[in-house]
Amino acid sequence: MTNNADSKTAAAWFGERLPQEWTATAPEVTVDREEVTVVLVVPAPETEAGATDAEKAEAVAGRVARFRADTRDRRIAIAREAEHRFGRKVAWGVRVGERRELFTHLAVPVMTRLRQPERQVLDTLVDAGVARSRSHALAWCVRLVGDNSDAWLADLRSAMDSVAKVREAGPAPSAGAASDEG
Repeated sequence: MTNNADSKTAAAWFGERLPQEWTATAPEVTVDREEVTVVLVVPAPETEAGATDAEKAEAVAGRVARFRADTRDRRIAIAREAEHRFGRKVAWGVRVGERRELFTHLAVPVMTRLRQPERQVLDTLVDAGVARSRSHALAWCVRLVGDNSDAWLADLRSAMDSVAKVREAGPAPSAGAASDEG
């Protein structure tokens, strides 16, 4: 099963499992090998006419904090069910207007081998103060590519889904087809 199929399955489950008052808008559900991330849309707070951007930002921060605290026990219970069902940890977040905030979520170590030119890119980002460490610089690079390549990555994921569908629709191997060699 592909990540997109996993996301659709998880989104369907969460769409029916979450309390109705949380689901005025369908949650954004993303699945990878380790984690299911569920981002709920929370209505933006009403602010007084003429409120400054800082006041509006603080109202949003208060709304996020209240939602997080008020829903904690229920989110934990639902996450336990989902972790058992999907075999992955569950992370939660909210979107309030343009602000997206993730609550506790995984930071998974990824092993990689980089040659000197790639390490120099990371070291330049660290030396310039863009990143705190090589690890942070690599995460920054991945995020930058993801932000600037959304359409290409979406096309790639769609192509992978198509390949998975073709594989699933293909002929089943016959019982004796394992090996004709003696």
